[in-house]
Amino acid sequence: MIVLEKRPQPSRAWAIATPILAVLATMLFGGLLFAVLGKNPVEAILTIFYDPLLGPHAGYYRPQLLVKGAPLVLIAIGLSLGFKAGIWNIGAEGQYIVGAICGAGVALAFYPLEAWYIFPLMVLGGAFGGWVWAMIPALLKVRFGTNEILVSLMLVYVAEQLLASMSLGLLRNPQGLGFPGSRNLQQYESAHNAELFANTGMHWGVVAALLSVIFAYILLNQHMRGFHIRLTGDAPRAARFAGVRPARLILFCLGSGGALAGLAGMFEVAGPSGVVSIDFNVGYGFTAIIVAFLGRLHPVGVLLAGALLALTYIGGEIAQSNLGLPAAAIQVFQGMLLFFLLALDLLTNYRIRARQTGVA
Repeated sequence: MIVLEKRPQPSRAWAIATPILAVLATMLFGGLLFAVLGKNPVEAILTIFYDPLLGPHAGYYRPQLLVKGAPLVLIAIGLSLGFKAGIWNIGAEGQYIVGAICGAGVALAFYPLEAWYIFPLMVLGGAFGGWVWAMIPALLKVRFGTNEILVSLMLVYVAEQLLASMSLGLLRNPQGLGFPGSRNLQQYESAHNAELFANTGMHWGVVAALLSVIFAYILLNQHMRGFHIRLTGDAPRAARFAGVRPARLILFCLGSGGALAGLAGMFEVAGPSGVVSIDFNVGYGFTAIIVAFLGRLHPVGVLLAGALLALTYIGGEIAQSNLGLPAAAIQVFQGMLLFFLLALDLLTNYRIRARQTGVA
């Protein structure tokens, strides 16, 4: 009989190996999925993982890795702080949307004025919008003990309706001939999150993502608040005896996660996207959950995982264009990564044993 036996201590070797094995398992079973769809599995996997880096048009695609990776890393860093403390913010997609709306709203309120202070105000507006949206589940949990998973997730759908309302109403371009969507912020110099260096993909959102990694690393390893986060996640009872105040920790983790998600939305709407539209959000808030866990909730791991998921985004788009793979298949492929990560993560805390059973 095969049984799971709890390890005395979590296996460090398995903790390191699990993300690698999850990626390999995803490639294997993703290849089987592509084969079922009638595509060459080897060609599909190479298209996703090889073409964006070393393919014939890699010079165009490589800068896009920064563009796609920055919001994933920025959001995932905020989520990882909460996840590490056992605080489950599943609504980053909604905070991302509201941050974009607030950031764009600040810019359009000043249009057509050109001034240096507009973009910094957009940054503050985006962070504030995401923070406010995250404070709803935070305050409800602190005051009434509600489940932050359900509240934050349902607020995503509220944010999507708010996005549609803004695209059709308050933020709609008056010169857009009735089509939904705001003015293009890429054409508004003071509000445009342009590349810092031409043809590199490097913009202020990438800088913010890198700074968030550094900040999170210092916080978790050098600051008392980071110690409280780690202690609460590892030993909640010990955290209470150590004087950790759960309410403050909930407000901090959800608030910081919301602010970073809002920043990601602002940088996206001011740069690569350019407009507030009904289909502005593309699932970064949900994909960032995969990034956070694939990176083992460690800031450096999140950075590497963000790069990997950005690669699947770019490679998936190439596969859709060149091989005719449906978008849903790429989303399933990305979902497999989280599934295998969680499944294999079981071996970090448990070992498989074969136990003989006696015959009566």
